[in-house]
Parts: sequence; structure tokens; C-alpha cells
Amino acid sequence: MRPAVAAVKQLLPGCGAASWGRASESGGSVVPIERIESRILLVRGHKVLLDADLAALYGVQTRRLNEQVRRNLARFPADFMFQLTDAEFELLMSQFGTSNPGRGGRRKRPLVFTEHGALMAATVLNSARAVEVSLYVVRAFVRLRQAIAGLMNTIQTLMAPPEPSSRWPIGFVNGS
Repeated sequence: MRPAVAAVKQLLPGCGAASWGRASESGGSVVPIERIESRILLVRGHKVLLDADLAALYGVQTRRLNEQVRRNLARFPADFMFQLTDAEFELLMSQFGTSNPGRGGRRKRPLVFTEHGALMAATVLNSARAVEVSLYVVRAFVRLRQAIAGLMNTIQTLMAPPEPSSRWPIGFVNGS
């Protein structure tokens, strides 16, 4: 688990592991919402999921997900999905220890999906699992947004100047 997510969960009440839920409570394979949250990245100021992570959650191959997205490009504007630049891709490979492209690693720059893009991807895949898991993907994004908002409120409270004291000052007071 990422340290930032762990810190947010400790600071905010009601964000414990017991309240996070599971992404498939109807007998299929179980996907904890924590697992979804741990895969959300911040790229270009957007919270996104990589195409490979989204495909794994939806139970399809990455190739199939990208194929369906390319066939339905009109449904994926720039704020729903975008492709990483070469520099972002290099940074991603170095961060996660991905193998070299020439040795069986990923050869193409991945697509990344925002919250709305992940939901739209479920609609173009048209599978029962994708629809079911997409609800939990959206919930993971919402909880992350709420956790960040709560953390920002806590920071603002801590940064506020202290209220003036109504008590008499201690020590000598110069002046009239």
C-alpha cells in the first residue's frame, strides 16, 4: 500500500479497511477496492488507471481493451483517456521496474483512463464483469477524492492562525 494512502486512512475516520468493500460480492473473483485504489496514479494532474490495470480489473486482455477503445474513439475525449508521452513512459518503466521493450516488456506507450474514461471503457467492453467492477472503480476514485478533500481540510485547519487569547499577557507589558 502506498504511504500516502496509508496516512490518509489513518487521519480520516471511516476509511478503515473494513469499510472499503469488495468489487465482486456475488461469487466471482474478489477485487478489493484497496487494490483498485493502489493502482490509481497521478499523471498530468489527473488521477488515472493504466490500460493494463483496467483490463486486469475488467477481466479482459489489454489488447482487447485497447482494440475496443480504438474502435470507439468518439466516446473517449482527451479528458477521459490519453496516451502517455515517451518521457512519461520512461519514468513509468523506471518507477515500476518494467522490463526492457526488447525483452518481452511493453512495446507501446500505454493508454491511461480517468474516472470517466474507466466507466466508458466498461460500456464499450459490454461484459457483465466490466459493468460490475466499473461501479467499484468509480467508488475508488470517489473515496480517493474524499480522502484528499478531508486531508486538505485538516491541513487548512492546522495552518490557520491561532485565535487571540482572552487571558492577560504574562510578563511586563510596555505602554499605556
